[in-house]
Amino acid sequence: MIVGLFQIIALLLTLTALMAYLNHRFLRLPQTIGLMVLALAFSLGLIGLAQFVPSVGDKARQVLDQIDFDAALLNSMLGFLLFAGALHVDMGRLWSQKWPVALLATLGVVTSTALVALLTWCLFQLLGQDMPVIYCLLFGALISPTDPIAVLAILKTLGAPKNLETKIAGESLFNDGVGVVVFLALMGVAGFGGHGHGQKPTATAATTQQHVETTTHEEAEITGDDEHALEVEADEVAVLFAKETLGGAFFGFAIGLLAFMMLRSVDNYQVEVMISLALVAGGYALAVAWGLSGPIAMVVAGLLIGNHGRAFAMSDTTREHLDTFWEMIDEILNAVLFVLIGLEVLVLTFDTINLEAGLLAIPMVLCARLVAVSLPMTMLKRFHEFTPHAVKVLTWGGLRGGISVALALSLKETLGKQAPQSYQAILFMTYTVVVFSIVVQGLTMPMLLRRLKLSEKLP
Repeated sequence: MIVGLFQIIALLLTLTALMAYLNHRFLRLPQTIGLMVLALAFSLGLIGLAQFVPSVGDKARQVLDQIDFDAALLNSMLGFLLFAGALHVDMGRLWSQKWPVALLATLGVVTSTALVALLTWCLFQLLGQDMPVIYCLLFGALISPTDPIAVLAILKTLGAPKNLETKIAGESLFNDGVGVVVFLALMGVAGFGGHGHGQKPTATAATTQQHVETTTHEEAEITGDDEHALEVEADEVAVLFAKETLGGAFFGFAIGLLAFMMLRSVDNYQVEVMISLALVAGGYALAVAWGLSGPIAMVVAGLLIGNHGRAFAMSDTTREHLDTFWEMIDEILNAVLFVLIGLEVLVLTFDTINLEAGLLAIPMVLCARLVAVSLPMTMLKRFHEFTPHAVKVLTWGGLRGGISVALALSLKETLGKQAPQSYQAILFMTYTVVVFSIVVQGLTMPMLLRRLKLSEKLP
């Protein structure tokens, strides 16, 4: 069943609006959480119905396959969501927390990736299954970055101390770019980014073939029984990292500065809103085309426009309309994204091994997160003052979301064809961790802050 782009968008918007109404009218959960819970329930209902009417499940999966979640998020929605989130981050507060944010977004991601990989390998040994180390590393890389979309959506209602809120928001805005670079490098090691592997050009993989050159005497097909990995030179990984992260940051500053000068030269809110929209759409597309980190570019551009642009280049009328416009974009895309996350349960393979691995992955990832947060903060405690219980809040508040799901789904054309059992296990673990993270951790964050006496808003 082929469904056109307009029909898919119409279906998603209709489902999202209906679920938003049901959540607001009956569940009264935070919108992102409520939408994902309802979409998850809808998907499970379709799975149950498919037991009696198999064609229902087949048609639903066909439509979902046409949406291409990883491309939709990483190539389209992510830039808008990150820019909208960065617009409201105080640059002064972020700069005062620069070292914790920088270490959490770099050393924290790498540490978590390594620990999750080790624990994942041990987990599958205990389950009597063979999971090659490189696949464990891929899972570690995709699940380690905290999701800025999920984090910022929850932070809006918490009332946490401003310095702690800035650390959580700043880390989540920057660590996904670092996580994607680590993921790309590991894909090259796995042989998924080298010549002849047919990687499709998404935002996660568009630069893999350009920057991660693999060397081997002959092309080797990697399967669950063949742990051979193509070598990637350390200097090539360093070049990839520098170009993606530093290049993305510089590019984001350059286009943000250009937009700032254009905004300052006019006083017409319609034109200025269009400039901000072009900055995100054109800037993100150009960053991806040049092999730079689009997410980091949008964060830097959003910080520049949201701080200096708001203060020196906009009238009160423009500020009001710009904020209203981007808040609406943020709300709509967030709503659609969390509905999509809930619907993605339709692509999972339910079996005993996957269920066990998924449930055990939750404490495993949380333990890795605890170490990844504790290490940078221990290094900085002599030079930086931290809010009491910061490790606990950062550990529990490190939500995973759409980015992890998108990265896992981006392996479909490579790992999914060469080692389908490993792919399904990684996808199931990713989805389980993300759902637990958003629903359980997201809903209990207010309770945690209240118990630790850190909330400024909650009674």
